[in-house]
Amino acid sequence: MDVDSEKQIRQLLIPVPDLKGKTKQQGADLTPVQQQAADAVLAHFTKEDYELPGGQDGSGKLTEEEKFWLTYECMLRYLRATKWHSADAAIKRLEDTLAWRREFGLYDDRLKSATVEPEAVTGKEVIFGYDVNGRPALYLCPSKQNTKESIKQVEFNVFMLERCIDLMGPGVESVALMIDYGDKAAKSPSFSQARLVLHILQTHYPERLGRAIIINVPWMLNAFYKLITPLIDPVTREKMRFNPKVVQDGLFVADNVWTEFGGDVHFEYDHAKYWPDFIETTTKRREEMQERWRTLGARVGLREWDIKGGDRQAQAGEELKAAPVDVEVEPASVQVEA
Repeated sequence: MDVDSEKQIRQLLIPVPDLKGKTKQQGADLTPVQQQAADAVLAHFTKEDYELPGGQDGSGKLTEEEKFWLTYECMLRYLRATKWHSADAAIKRLEDTLAWRREFGLYDDRLKSATVEPEAVTGKEVIFGYDVNGRPALYLCPSKQNTKESIKQVEFNVFMLERCIDLMGPGVESVALMIDYGDKAAKSPSFSQARLVLHILQTHYPERLGRAIIINVPWMLNAFYKLITPLIDPVTREKMRFNPKVVQDGLFVADNVWTEFGGDVHFEYDHAKYWPDFIETTTKRREEMQERWRTLGARVGLREWDIKGGDRQAQAGEELKAAPVDVEVEPASVQVEA
């Protein structure tokens, strides 16, 4: 069945769903040993003279963007990723990621919306709605691949993951990845590119995958998944589910997931209408968080919970709501008016 068009569009354009009672502030239940490690990591990055290793002539000093990224919860994610082995292990990984983000182009024109837009025109990656835990849902449709394999495709993967992070509400740290191989034209990336993407996700985005739903995998691609499975962290593998009933299994509500995955939303991508509103919404959301971060002190180690207004959850819907838009829906489609 089709659901109300305005409600469908609001699932896309409202960055923060009602998470009251569903999420909590991270780091409130650490053991004494874990708290000691977290304090050590925080102390390292908040030294007055801190510079990123390898920098010259002041280039190692953290920029405002980097300080904004380096939240308390970010430090906890890296500590969890290192199994709380030591503060030094988490510090090393955090510094590696800070260096990688500079090298990969997170803060220059390589990952701006205008640069990656050619990869987006067919809707091969779309962010739409949330799962029952408030995770933004990132849909991947390999059959809509429109470009030749290159680093540009990887940059687009990273760009869309960053936009998912922009849309995460208070207490939400991960994404729901939705992959549909339903069209016979779908094909897998090369082994080398798949390995690169996995490396980036596991090394530089730890603890960011909440669940991965994969449907309609043709038998030819089963061999590909078997090939890359040994490269996937065991914790990540446990989050992968093939052909589940996402509504019956309680992973999504029906009016917040596409029909291809068993929901009620008939979604048809229209780039000219989706993309401008998508970029406007995610940009607005990020700017709001940055402004709140500055109000809170503009320093390393501030809590994402506070930056996202977690303590004002009851008012968050009004405060973080995207600007109203006109909507137009045709049969079996969801379209956003620019």
